[in-house]
Amino acid sequence: MDKLESANQLNTFLGPLVRHAGLKLKYRITVDPPMADDRDWERPEILVEFAGPDASLLLARGGELLRSMELLGMEMLHLAGNEHEKINFDCMGHRKARLEELRMSARVAADKVRQSGTPYHFAPMSSRERRILHLALRDQQDLRTESEGEGLRRSVILYPKDYKGSAAPALGGGFRRRR
Repeated sequence: MDKLESANQLNTFLGPLVRHAGLKLKYRITVDPPMADDRDWERPEILVEFAGPDASLLLARGGELLRSMELLGMEMLHLAGNEHEKINFDCMGHRKARLEELRMSARVAADKVRQSGTPYHFAPMSSRERRILHLALRDQQDLRTESEGEGLRRSVILYPKDYKGSAAPALGGGFRRRR
């Protein structure tokens, strides 16, 4: 992927998209953005940041429109699945807040698994968010993670390291539900 050419293509794509959608947004495209303190979690080569009066529309429903625009941008650039980490779209620090939310969920789930001895099933999420959970839990020597499911139903399950049971794991997503 040629980063400068890709950034130019994103600009050519986003300008008309934002204008024709009637969105009151501005965006900035940065090639090789400076690394944040904990950027082993995400290392984008191109960062697109949105701001403006309609920013709340991008962040509604958990950032659904922002993620959709990001996906369209990746599709437009014909990026292979293993290249999706190279581009990030953000709006008003949403990505950083979501990263912290996932890290906190990982800590809470780890405590629950240690206390209960049973697996914890996170809610389905994108491959990027699943990766963040795996990274957040990678240093927990007494636990292990696995991804399970297909497509939009793919999720992370956190197990005690030597778990052998066949019982269905507790459902997660922030709260544990009894079955």
